[in-house]
Amino acid sequence: MHVRDGAGALAERLSRLIGPRASVARAVLEQHGRSESYHPALAPDIVVFPETTAEVAEIVRLCAAAGMPIVPYGAGTSLEGNAAAAAGGACIDFARMNKVLAVHGSDMDVVVQPGITRKQLNAQLRDTGLFFPIDPGADASIGGMTSTRASGTMAVRYGTMKDNVLALEVVLADGRVIRTAKRARKSAAGYDLTRLFVGAEGTLGVITEITLKLHPVPPAISAATCSFPGLHAAVDAAIALIQSAIPAARIELVDEVMMRGINAYSGLGYAEAPTLFLEFHGTEAAVAEQAQIAEAITTEHGGHGFAWAKAAEDRSRLWHARDNTLYAGLGLRPGARAVITDVCVPISRLAECLTETRRDADSHGFVAPIVGHVGDGNFHMLILIDPDDASELAGAKALQGRMVARAVAMDGTCTGEHGVGLGKIDYLTDELGEAVAVMRSVKAALDPSGLLNPGKIFAGADP
Repeated sequence: MHVRDGAGALAERLSRLIGPRASVARAVLEQHGRSESYHPALAPDIVVFPETTAEVAEIVRLCAAAGMPIVPYGAGTSLEGNAAAAAGGACIDFARMNKVLAVHGSDMDVVVQPGITRKQLNAQLRDTGLFFPIDPGADASIGGMTSTRASGTMAVRYGTMKDNVLALEVVLADGRVIRTAKRARKSAAGYDLTRLFVGAEGTLGVITEITLKLHPVPPAISAATCSFPGLHAAVDAAIALIQSAIPAARIELVDEVMMRGINAYSGLGYAEAPTLFLEFHGTEAAVAEQAQIAEAITTEHGGHGFAWAKAAEDRSRLWHARDNTLYAGLGLRPGARAVITDVCVPISRLAECLTETRRDADSHGFVAPIVGHVGDGNFHMLILIDPDDASELAGAKALQGRMVARAVAMDGTCTGEHGVGLGKIDYLTDELGEAVAVMRSVKAALDPSGLLNPGKIFAGADP
């Protein structure tokens, strides 16, 4: 498919449709080919900025008629090349579709366009007493978070995107617009199409509207940090917290390598040891009780230096340090690029998987800090490499491969929240076997020409 040969004619038709909101400027194309991932930049042939679902549907129809690939684009924060234009084509940037369409306070849900970011959404919800809790760290777009089935620091209490998306509006590959569900909190009406599109990375349809669950802002919040003599002790403490039925909102692990980076980047003085970052939500009495039990449990597992942050500004400082681990990690090796990868295992195997991975990275000489959403068995490694050294990249990919194989052997997954994108294609069949053929069948049924975000999830050519 020679997509670039047809870009000029398509650009002319799209310009007639949406005017200057269709761009072939080199700087715009290059910007949309990059992301936070280590994968090579892959630019589209044209970028369009629709404002309505009707415009998206017409763009998709024009692209389908021209045989032009279609790549949905949010905030560009993906970590596995999920929105890279692997086959060129038209990039649909949702920056102008960033509105809150309806807030249903009594039902605790909200209807939004895909381009709104999580911080923008919560800013607009501030006066409602409700909030949207999914926090992947970056200020990602809600559409991108839905497409990658994102989660983050509060998933241990509030779940992931699959648990918080009630319904979707989706433009299919032929331009048809469907709604996958109503706003009811449960339904037994036919196939669960909502869950089919959540996590599909734009390969089955283009999401144009999302209905989300909201949650009450807790009356009291308390956060804390606690250091441990080793990774195993920190993970054992996290497991004990989960098994004690404490409804912790966040249980985050930062290893000693990353703590060194955090101290340098944020000018802090934390102990450079494996550390748990904790947060509890509830009433004043409930939070106080949870804190007391948590401190006792962590102490039993060798935790020390327990420090509480109850004031909003103190909590903000603590979580700002945690949320900036990408930049703190990069600071450990100036000029480096990070191969960022994640896996997820049953929490009973987490300590084993995490400590073996730490040992593997150290034995191969990599500076590779680890952070983890250990409350649900998910952790991330930032493998710092010289971007101009092919041997380092090969070594980092080999380290990632061993990390994934270790997790899958423990009944885990190759990606807890980054998605497959370009980077985890080789591991999907090892993990799911014949189920991948079923995924291909679904893809072929909904996108027979293989135009929707081609080159993602599956190895080889799209259907």
